[in-house]
Amino acid sequence: VAPGGAPDADILAALRAAGADDLADLDTPLAKGYQGGTDLSGGQWQRVALARALCAVRRGAGLVLLDEPTAQLDVRGEAAIFDRILEATRDVTTILISHRFSTVRHADRIAVLEHGRVIELGSHDELMRADGRYRTMFDLQASRFVATTDEEGASYDVLA
Repeated sequence: VAPGGAPDADILAALRAAGADDLADLDTPLAKGYQGGTDLSGGQWQRVALARALCAVRRGAGLVLLDEPTAQLDVRGEAAIFDRILEATRDVTTILISHRFSTVRHADRIAVLEHGRVIELGSHDELMRADGRYRTMFDLQASRFVATTDEEGASYDVLA
């Protein structure tokens, strides 16, 4: 799971932090084609990839690059993973690629790309005030959600 032959304790801590510690033993091959191997779902592979990144951070990595790290997770899984990512990478430069505004909204800096070029750069609030491409796309994505209330009176947004 981990880069550079990390000690088992570091690997296990990273797996726990990524919510992947129950997927397999450390010596289980992560491919069904191998004897004793196991298959993982897309979401489980994403948790393993996150564990690898978290282990690298614990071993001194100064940069983490995550490309759609929660694309295969449900909304609750995504929220839990991002809480873990934010905690683990607090003092590390993190480049996060995502099409989900809920994912990038709390970033220090957001770069909006179009045809491979940065067309807008700023915080969520700055980009919303600029009323450009980010605002248009944010509003479009947000319009797909509607506010609702459950039996206990808690309100939340659901995909319409």
